[in-house]
Amino acid sequence: MSAARRTLAGLCLASLGLATAAWAQPATAPGAGKPPPPRPQARARVPPPVPAKLPPAPGEQLAAAAMAHFGEYACEFNEVVNVDVNHQNDGYLDVKHRKAVYVMKPVLSSTGALRLEDVKGRMLMLQIANKSMLMDTKIGQRVVDGCVHEKQRDAATRPAGQSLGIEAARPAAGASAPS
Repeated sequence: MSAARRTLAGLCLASLGLATAAWAQPATAPGAGKPPPPRPQARARVPPPVPAKLPPAPGEQLAAAAMAHFGEYACEFNEVVNVDVNHQNDGYLDVKHRKAVYVMKPVLSSTGALRLEDVKGRMLMLQIANKSMLMDTKIGQRVVDGCVHEKQRDAATRPAGQSLGIEAARPAAGASAPS
């Protein structure tokens, strides 16, 4: 091997050794001993506050609110939902799940189900004769299902043929049937 080649080979090995040594050793650049700066955290989206005074509830809303089952609901996966009267606004209800409290407007549907609609438009609680569920309408998924109030539990054990207490809306007397 010629002297030039030996020198070139030596330089290559030396640079490879320096690169390996630099990789194996911690950096000595200024600020190398300091931890990296914290990453900026994404801001949590805070829903707009519920106005202190909601629109007055019409008669059908007051009637639907009276039909709701108040108290604790035992749900799947040991979840709990609680329905209570909203003390600031007549005809509205508070639905509590975990740490969240939703102000709901009760609406009786034509099928007989009671819909509790979040005044912010996010959540929906459906109450039927034998169970209830809480849904997130923005993502289109159930938050918690199989929620049963003690009155719904009693309704599920009634003999066949007895009314469950929730009736579908019927047309007024004298109204013509659709043809």
